[in-house]
Amino acid sequence: NVQKKNENIDRDSKKGGEEGEGKEEKEREERKEEEGEKKEKKKKGKKKGGKDKGPGDDGDDGFKMVPSMFIPGIEEASSTYEDIWKQRDETENFQQKYDAELIKELKRGEVESEIRIQVDDLMRQELKNLKAALQKDMGKKGGKGSAKKKGGKKKDKKGGKKGKKDKDLTPDRTIESLYEELVKEGILVQYPKVKISDYMGEYSYLGTTLRQANIEPMPSLSDVRRVVTEYGVLPMGSQTVHETAPHVKSIMIAGPHGTGKRMLVNAMCSELGANLIDLTAENICGRYPGKAGLTMLLHLVMKVGKLLQPTVIYIGNAEKTFIKKVPKNDMSDPKRLKKELPKIIKKMTPEDRILFVGTSLTPWDADVKSMCQCYQKIVLIPRPDYASRFLLFKELILRHGGRCSNTRPQFSGQDLRWYTPGHIITAVKHVLTERRVQQLHRKPLTALEFVTPLARIDPSTRKRKSNLRRFMTRLPWVKSDS
Repeated sequence: NVQKKNENIDRDSKKGGEEGEGKEEKEREERKEEEGEKKEKKKKGKKKGGKDKGPGDDGDDGFKMVPSMFIPGIEEASSTYEDIWKQRDETENFQQKYDAELIKELKRGEVESEIRIQVDDLMRQELKNLKAALQKDMGKKGGKGSAKKKGGKKKDKKGGKKGKKDKDLTPDRTIESLYEELVKEGILVQYPKVKISDYMGEYSYLGTTLRQANIEPMPSLSDVRRVVTEYGVLPMGSQTVHETAPHVKSIMIAGPHGTGKRMLVNAMCSELGANLIDLTAENICGRYPGKAGLTMLLHLVMKVGKLLQPTVIYIGNAEKTFIKKVPKNDMSDPKRLKKELPKIIKKMTPEDRILFVGTSLTPWDADVKSMCQCYQKIVLIPRPDYASRFLLFKELILRHGGRCSNTRPQFSGQDLRWYTPGHIITAVKHVLTERRVQQLHRKPLTALEFVTPLARIDPSTRKRKSNLRRFMTRLPWVKSDS
């Protein structure tokens, strides 16, 4: 009886355990189903929220940067580092000796490509021989084939006429003789060594505040220096960057007297170590006369410029080339390059490290449409703001032997807002003579001393400012943006 009771107890416990396990499994399945339903609800809610965005949501992506052409190269270099160099132990390779296996891997692909070309040529020759033997066996002389070949030759000739290159007008002359001729004629000129950092100007810290108030701020002299560096110096300094980055063929720098237009041109040439070719109307007046002479001049300029890269081609008073009515007293023939200049710029390729730079005092006098077809970028130099004027006075006084106190002047500087950096330089040179510098230890420099020389200078007027704004609104890319 005792054994029977024990067996019954064991059976009951097993049944209870099985029933408990079954309940646990059911509870787990129910939990999983509930979690799955919650996730699906969340996904649906996200989709609905993405479709039905209210006016307060940031539905507009805003400004999107253009994908950079340098990203594939950076990714390739990163993958090469990950695959080859990351796991390498170079602690014992202090002299950085070559690795024969790496060289074999690099050259193996080149050898394979060369051999493949040779094999392809042999296979083509064998195929031609087989076709010729087959035609002989079948008794075909290949009349249709010869007719096709003649037609093909005609097509090749027509295609060759379309892709004609410019004739070399000086095939028998050396580059040294061409260079010497341009120097003697005054076309290829010297320039003073100037650094781009010498173009002084302070950053505009109020720009962000003005944009928040829906007011577009005027660029500062620091912005001008940055733009010229990005468009004129950085791409021209490297052949790889020039071929990869967006191709900028021409720039026009516009601004009033004394804003440093020619200084920026000299700074670009100095930073690049480039040749400077001056095609200003006054400089080429009387040189290489006639249509044939102009063709020879442009041929010499482009040939020397391409062979001795980088080259900066400077055109002063660029608005005169596209001026509507030439003044009667202007005998320099400013429209001489009007037809040829756009053609030359259009033919330039990214392999040519040649940059056309024009400067303009009154760009609104020119035909805007034709001028914008010639110059891709137009950089407008504004008058210096308060921060730039303060920096200019301080640095120029120190350069000319003066002394500056740490305290700021007790005036707002609004009366100086119409003066350009060139006017400030003239005033500082007029005040800080050798005798005045010797007297500084006895008689400190005061702000009133600069009033007289600045009063003798005719500053930039408001009429000029209105003309410049009107010109900016007439630019084609400004119209398209608006």
